[in-house]
Amino acid sequence: MSKTEFLSILFLLVTANIVAQSKNFEYRFSIDIDNAIEKDTVLWKYQMGANEYSFVGNYQKTLETWDKNGVGIPKITEEDSLCFIGFAPVNAKDYIIERSKNEQIIIINEAHTYPNHRTFTHSLLQGLYDNGYRYLGLEALFDTIINERKYPIIESGYYTKEPEFGNLIYTALNIGFTLFGYDYFEQGGKEREIAQSRNIVNFLEKHPHSKVLIHCGHDHVIKGTPNNVSWEKAMAGRLKEYTQINPFTIDQTQYAEKSDKKNTHPYIAMVNKDFPVILIDENENLFNGKKGNDQVDVRIIHPETQYINNRPNWLLSVGNRKEYHLESSKVTQYPLLVLAYRKNEFDNNGVPADIVEILENENIPSLILDKGSYEIIMKDRNYNIVIRYEIKIE
Repeated sequence: MSKTEFLSILFLLVTANIVAQSKNFEYRFSIDIDNAIEKDTVLWKYQMGANEYSFVGNYQKTLETWDKNGVGIPKITEEDSLCFIGFAPVNAKDYIIERSKNEQIIIINEAHTYPNHRTFTHSLLQGLYDNGYRYLGLEALFDTIINERKYPIIESGYYTKEPEFGNLIYTALNIGFTLFGYDYFEQGGKEREIAQSRNIVNFLEKHPHSKVLIHCGHDHVIKGTPNNVSWEKAMAGRLKEYTQINPFTIDQTQYAEKSDKKNTHPYIAMVNKDFPVILIDENENLFNGKKGNDQVDVRIIHPETQYINNRPNWLLSVGNRKEYHLESSKVTQYPLLVLAYRKNEFDNNGVPADIVEILENENIPSLILDKGSYEIIMKDRNYNIVIRYEIKIE
């Protein structure tokens, strides 16, 4: 089974249970996630475990768990190196926003266990809106009243429970984007690719000449030759065929970092920048992988994550986010799960803006929050609320 087929099957299994998601959902302590993985026998247990770690902001454990699916040391040939050095890095965000002025449809993907991919898409929103984009299509969204409510809730989707996905949605809605979900999970493979693209086409027909950003998962961004030949064409390729609009396609997954540096792609070190880049040559050609690759227009190379007070540095890369240092006087027991909700969203089953886990004999990690009013919820080992208070981030 290929990795693409594995992810497709997993998605169908996960999303089939979305309707059953309710207020009973809990963000879990690491020890409980660990125990669940250890006891589980299904093939996709590491994917599920990695997702749960991402939900509670434990990025390092997310990477480590996902990599248990199998990862090797990447190698590049001499031809690859010669091709690579013909390109120069430029700021990915700046390039995409400038390029968007002359595009109608932009498709950018994510690896579902890499919240920083959502953070990067989040960073594009204001610039794209300023350039006329008004619609955001999300593969992961299953919420028909999201545009009226103006924030995501637990039932909005599976991956959207992750705080960075929730923050992306919240910001998009408050900037002025109209959101729509377009996925189809009754079948996988070719049928799913066709159905996804048809759903997007139906939306575009109701909003002609509109500028649209599509945020999808993994290989759905491919408009050329897909990795899974049975698809014939991936969603992006089908969309190009059905609309006769050539979307600008952006991949974030090919060179995603690994939990062990020896398995991280050497291009990241070769670029050696502390911000996401794309590569462009003197003729304005974009780097999209190996020579002759037709899958996407460009591939982003993200820097390796650095940690500030045990939190990933990219959390501070959007908006006006700041570190909020929890008062040590409120940490009266261990472990604690600390969830920060925008005001009035906790009681309405909202998605937290950030989550940290506090363990004994470790430094207390900071919450990373944008300006606004929040309610801090602290839960003990039995998931009982032991402290609840409000704060304001100026």
